[in-house]
Amino acid sequence: MELTSQALNWWPSPAKLNLFLHINGRYDNGYHQLQSLFQLVDFGDQLAFQPNQSGHITLATDMPDVPPENNLIIRASLLLKEYAKQHTTAGKQNQVDTLGCTIHIDKRLPMGGGIGGGSSNAATCLVALNFLWELGLSSAELQKIGLTLGADVPIFVNGHSAFAEGVGEKLQNITLPEQHYLVVFPDCHVSTAQIFQHPDLPRNTAKIAISDYNFDNTKNDCQQLVCDLYPNVANTLHWLIEYAPSRMTGTGACVFAMFEQPEYAMQVQAKLPQGTSSFIARGINTSPLHTHLQSLQSKKIAR
Repeated sequence: MELTSQALNWWPSPAKLNLFLHINGRYDNGYHQLQSLFQLVDFGDQLAFQPNQSGHITLATDMPDVPPENNLIIRASLLLKEYAKQHTTAGKQNQVDTLGCTIHIDKRLPMGGGIGGGSSNAATCLVALNFLWELGLSSAELQKIGLTLGADVPIFVNGHSAFAEGVGEKLQNITLPEQHYLVVFPDCHVSTAQIFQHPDLPRNTAKIAISDYNFDNTKNDCQQLVCDLYPNVANTLHWLIEYAPSRMTGTGACVFAMFEQPEYAMQVQAKLPQGTSSFIARGINTSPLHTHLQSLQSKKIAR
C-alpha cells in the first residue's frame, strides 16, 4: 500500500543566507577564493526516504524543470553509494550495490535563489541515507562527498552556522544572534555560473578576520553585478532597504532584510510589491536536519 504524506518520515532541508560574501581572489584551477558567513534559518524544503533493496534511486516527486542527470538529490545519493562501495570490504560491496531508495520532496525553496535549496537537498540526502543505509560514514567524509556536488553542500552537512573560507568548504562554527529575516524572491532565476564567470565580478576584496565582522563593514561582492544584470533584483533590494538593513544572498536572486522582531517583518511583508514571493524565517545556529538525526539515533539506541 502506498504511504500517505503524513505517514512518511520527513527530514528537514533548511535554507541558508550569506550575511556577507567577499571574493578574495582565484585559485589556479579557476575556483574563486571567498569568505562568507552562513546563517542557517528555520525554513526550507522537506525530504522523505523509503529505503529498499532494489539498487535504484527513484524520485517520487515530479521535478520537470530539473533533468534527472542534473538533479542534486539523485547525484548525491549515487555518489554516496559509490563512495561507500569504494571504502568498504570486498565482501560488502555487493550489499552496497543493492541499496536503493524512493525519495519524496516537499519543495518550498525557489531554484536560483541563492539560499541553497539544491545544495541543502543534496546534504539532506547524504546525511539521511548514511543513517538509513547504516553506512557509518563520518561528517568529514560526507562533507568531502558534498563538496564534489557544490561549494554550499558542506555547510548543510556540517549543520551549524559558520564562517567559511576557501571555496566555502573551510568552516568555523559560529554562534550568531537569532534574528528574524524577511527573504524575498523577485521572480527571476540567477545563474551562479554566469555571475562567477563574468569579467566585471570583483575578485580582490581584502580578507577579514571573523572577529572583525559586522554587517555594516561587509558586503556581497556579487550584488552590484546581479543588480546590473537583473533589474528585478535591483528594484526589490532598493524597495526593501527602505525598511531594514538588507542585502542579496549568495549569487541571488533572493534578497533579505534583518529584523529583531518578527512582527515588524510581517508588517513589511504585507507591503511587498506584486510579482514577488517571500517567507519569514528565524536565524538558527544548529540545523534542524541534525536535530532530527540525533532524535532518530537516540530512538535507535533506546530500542
